[in-house]
Amino acid sequence: MRYANGVRVLLSAVLLALAVPAAQAVTFDLTGDHCIGVGGCGTAPFGTVDVTQVGVNVHLVVDLANGPPNTVGWAQTSFADFELFKFNGTGITVGDISVVQTFAGNSLQANTGTFNGDGTGPFSFGISCTTCGNGALGITSNLDFSVANATIADLTAGNPLNIFVADVFSGQTGNTGPVAVGPNPTTVPEPATLTLLSLALAGLGWSRRKR
Repeated sequence: MRYANGVRVLLSAVLLALAVPAAQAVTFDLTGDHCIGVGGCGTAPFGTVDVTQVGVNVHLVVDLANGPPNTVGWAQTSFADFELFKFNGTGITVGDISVVQTFAGNSLQANTGTFNGDGTGPFSFGISCTTCGNGALGITSNLDFSVANATIADLTAGNPLNIFVADVFSGQTGNTGPVAVGPNPTTVPEPATLTLLSLALAGLGWSRRKR
């Protein structure tokens, strides 16, 4: 009976772990290569997009790959609608977006409109550099912004082709163009949820061995 009770407790822990709400932090790899020219954007992944729920806000950090073998920088071209980064959002407005000024000596801003110049699918929101000019920018700083009154699900619905798109320059190939998070990406869930589930399953295995 002692072991049966232990099994029931551990099973309850497993069910609790499985019932934890959707991950509060997710990391996406930018792997979709839409660069123009021989060799495309080179070796993927071209960077990551970290999406974190912070209360009623969502915080996003776009971190480009810094090699080797591929060092990736930001570009701003007409093919990507002159946006550094594009995304969709359910139930948000451009006024909900707060951009951290991470590009030294330049100004970043959030925009809304109809963005589909590069063929990666329709997007309604973007982040641009208003003082950077066009083409490869020679900037590798992270893009950092938050969206108020939103959830991770609101910002990751994407479109039928992609969830996120960044306009980049590949140091490996010398090409510019969009790189993307596709519609069915591999994601990394919140570590706390995985830890709880792992401990519960390990405990269940120990209890069965004792029995």
